[in-house]
Amino acid sequence: MSTHFLLAPEAVDTVEAPSKADIFEKLADRFARVYALDCEAVLAGLHAREAIGSTGFGRGVAIPHARAESLSRPAAVFLKLAAPVDFDAADDVPVDLVFGLISPQNAGVGHLHALAAISRMMRDEGMRKALVDAPGSEALFSLLSNVVDRDAA
Repeated sequence: MSTHFLLAPEAVDTVEAPSKADIFEKLADRFARVYALDCEAVLAGLHAREAIGSTGFGRGVAIPHARAESLSRPAAVFLKLAAPVDFDAADDVPVDLVFGLISPQNAGVGHLHALAAISRMMRDEGMRKALVDAPGSEALFSLLSNVVDRDAA
């Protein structure tokens, strides 16, 4: 897939999550199930990063991110929320698209490249609308993987 991060089909879904805490729990659980990461460590990492400042990216998108010991390259989880959630974003727009990213502890610039690739994708208004309108996880994964594969080429 991408040179920037892994995105497995099972890491993409539409979920019910009525609060930021619920979103982080769903992200941590999905990272644990799909990429065999420690759920509690991921959850703690996401909360620690969020304590520095909101990862609410703007325009209804959040990009919570952290680091983990057991990864060899950055991995992502994408969640489309059934209903928008207040995420303390700079623009005060509730979030309905969440792109979680976990990178290796020593990823350095690789972590920044992965974040940049995700933010470029999420700034594209056509892509954002397509993701919001996508009917299910297969359609979401197809949209995301097409962009990820194109950017890797």
